[in-house]
Amino acid sequence: VQLQASGGGLVQAGGSLRLSCRASTRTFSDYAMGWFRQAPGKEREFVVGISRSGYSTKSADPVKGRFTISRDNAKNTVYLQMNSLKPEDTAVYFCAAKFGSAWSQVVLGYDYWGQGTQVTVSS
Repeated sequence: VQLQASGGGLVQAGGSLRLSCRASTRTFSDYAMGWFRQAPGKEREFVVGISRSGYSTKSADPVKGRFTISRDNAKNTVYLQMNSLKPEDTAVYFCAAKFGSAWSQVVLGYDYWGQGTQVTVSS
């Protein structure tokens, strides 16, 4: 499975961005998906996850109420809508796929990773 993330960029604080991650597999609906981020000098951290059906999601506390994950299984794509962005959201954002129904909040829980897309939020 190859994952291609896109949609990053430079945005002012308070602005919005929408990230996309397209998977090259015919069995996309077999995978739970997650978004992680990694800021310079920090470990990669869980941001949001979504079950393979899309009915269940989980957000990390720092982004709760601001970020929303969704998926379109017909398009093999998962999205991350980021609103009310803050400078501390600046990081490289990675999408990841985990075989099975439920997401994981742990990096090692995922089977495949995208290449990452840079999000920079200016103050």
